[in-house]
Amino acid sequence: MSNNLKDTQPSLLKDETQPTLAKPGVIKKFSGWWVLIIVLILLVLGVLGGYGAGINRRYAAQNTQLVGQLQEQFQLGLQAMDANKLILAEKYFRYIIEQDSNFPGIQTAYSDLLIKMQVSPTPVFSPTPVVTPTPDLRGAEEIFKTAQQLLNSSDWDGAITNLDSLRKLAPSYRTVDIDGMYYMALRQRGVIKITAACKDTNLEGGIYDLTLAEQFVGVGNLDSVAQSLRTYARLYVIGASFWDQDWVQAQKFFGQVKDGYPYMTDSSCIPASKRWYQATIKYAEQLLAAGDNCGASNQYASAFTVDNPFSPTVYPTATAVYRDCHSGDVHPPTATTTGITSTPSDTPSGVKTKRPTKTPTVVPTDTPVPTPTDTPTQTTP
Repeated sequence: MSNNLKDTQPSLLKDETQPTLAKPGVIKKFSGWWVLIIVLILLVLGVLGGYGAGINRRYAAQNTQLVGQLQEQFQLGLQAMDANKLILAEKYFRYIIEQDSNFPGIQTAYSDLLIKMQVSPTPVFSPTPVVTPTPDLRGAEEIFKTAQQLLNSSDWDGAITNLDSLRKLAPSYRTVDIDGMYYMALRQRGVIKITAACKDTNLEGGIYDLTLAEQFVGVGNLDSVAQSLRTYARLYVIGASFWDQDWVQAQKFFGQVKDGYPYMTDSSCIPASKRWYQATIKYAEQLLAAGDNCGASNQYASAFTVDNPFSPTVYPTATAVYRDCHSGDVHPPTATTTGITSTPSDTPSGVKTKRPTKTPTVVPTDTPVPTPTDTPTQTTP
């Protein structure tokens, strides 16, 4: 009987053991290491975060200081322009453009300054008395009808002349209608001056007419076509002002015109795309003279995207500069790498040619400077 009872009791196997608790010393040591690592990580993150924040604050302070300086120069330039000190105002505006060509209001102010410099005549003493024009004594209604007829026949100059006479004779006569006629005549004449054949192009005069037209409909209310033409004409005029002075700025402004109106030109008959090409080539020559062959190679390649890459005066230099920049490359630049097409090479595959050591001669290109001659006719709105 005792044996049976023994058999019914649960027996402990040798392999079944009670769970053992870790030694207190081991747990303490393990937790201490993790705490130390976490503390170190937090310290590193704190230091890096503080350093980054300090750098950001430093850059923000520098940018704020630069913006303040440019704003001060901008205000001084406006004051100089208002005081008719045009040369001094140009120096202020040029400095701002060189620092930040996208500074708010600088492009409009600089283009207006250039127009004012073209329009403002040099005072010349003359003892000859000025002849006063004979006043127009026709009735207001007759002048109004004549102006309408001239508008319908697209004689913008004649229409504006009659509107001027009408406004002097009867300033309060049909003011709303006359304002609309002024806008139409000035708007159309401005667009024609900007888009005319190159010999008849007058960008400054077109900008002036469109600016006067805007006064009759409110600032910012020019139609999209006129607004776009005026904007790109201003960019063209600014780019031309840097010609032969700063090729980087000339390239930048003509690049914007090239993308919007590649065939826009002034009286020089050089379209914006060609201006950009010539400025880019000049910039490449400037980099080459400074020893930056790779920079020059990139500029040559960029220029070839809009003009014939196989120009006999440019392509040989561009190819030599490319090879000098990419030592060991026996092929001239290709269309996929530089925008030009390579020519067949007689060099067997796998054979390297000797790298040229002589600096290629830079052949200058023609860079005529635009000389605006037309003077816009001032109209009293």
